[in-house]
Amino acid sequence: MAAGPKKIVIDTDPGIDDAMAIFVALQSPEVEVIGLTTIYGNVYTTLATRNALHLKGTKLRIADFVHGADGLGNQNFPAPNGKPIEQNAAGFLVQQASLHPGKVTVVALGPLTNVALAIQSDPAFVKNIGQIVVLGGAFSVNGNVNPAAEANIFGDPDAADVVFTSGADVLAVGINVTHQVVLTDSDRDQLAKSNGKFAKYLDKILGVYFDYHHDAYSTKGVYLHDPTALLAAVDPSLITYTEGVVRVQTIGITRGLTLFYNKQKRFAEVTEWSDKPSVKVAVTVDAPKVLKLVMERLINS
Repeated sequence: MAAGPKKIVIDTDPGIDDAMAIFVALQSPEVEVIGLTTIYGNVYTTLATRNALHLKGTKLRIADFVHGADGLGNQNFPAPNGKPIEQNAAGFLVQQASLHPGKVTVVALGPLTNVALAIQSDPAFVKNIGQIVVLGGAFSVNGNVNPAAEANIFGDPDAADVVFTSGADVLAVGINVTHQVVLTDSDRDQLAKSNGKFAKYLDKILGVYFDYHHDAYSTKGVYLHDPTALLAAVDPSLITYTEGVVRVQTIGITRGLTLFYNKQKRFAEVTEWSDKPSVKVAVTVDAPKVLKLVMERLINS
């Protein structure tokens, strides 16, 4: 008998690509979204919460130049009807993991502050949580905040190091993979022409995001970071991964750097790398299939 849909909590900083990932999740029969928790990143946390509520109804480095000042392409939507619950994000994560041991996947689309707080506040959390899929890191490629660091890890490097060394089942989906998944200008036109309510909504908010990519990367399209990480949680066959230890640099010029140790050499001396648990790091992605799933699920909404 099938176990039913996989329970996921999306920890998010909406954010245009976050909006897309949330919509894809809501349109994915394989998963049940049991909660959205919010964190700063693309916008400040209070606005991220407002945006998350709005989407579900329909140290701070803030990337409002990528996503627009309101985080959703400067559309300034009316206040959402939903209300955030009183419980904080870390408390919610701990509670859900203990209610459904081994059955909850956290898809972390922003800095890892909430997830690290959950790990630190409850020793049983790493055993109770099914998997933590992290959108973050730049493995063997340049970062996107600076050459060393990817934005989500850079947002809270200490938290990221806690998560990567926690012993939980962690899958990191870095920009080395997500930069292979591009939504082109013509894909956007298809969304705009479709009758999907999420598709139409995204077409409205994508303008700012497309302009940013045209300027920053000289591309005719946008990277689908968040939907790729989300779909890796929905359908693990979309990616392949390698396993090893990941540490995060927390100070200096390379603050936010994610370094992968493949365990091929046994080092004699005891170091910060010794006896650390392995994590999974995505190395390839079926980009055409990810794009196809994103398009289908948005158009059929």
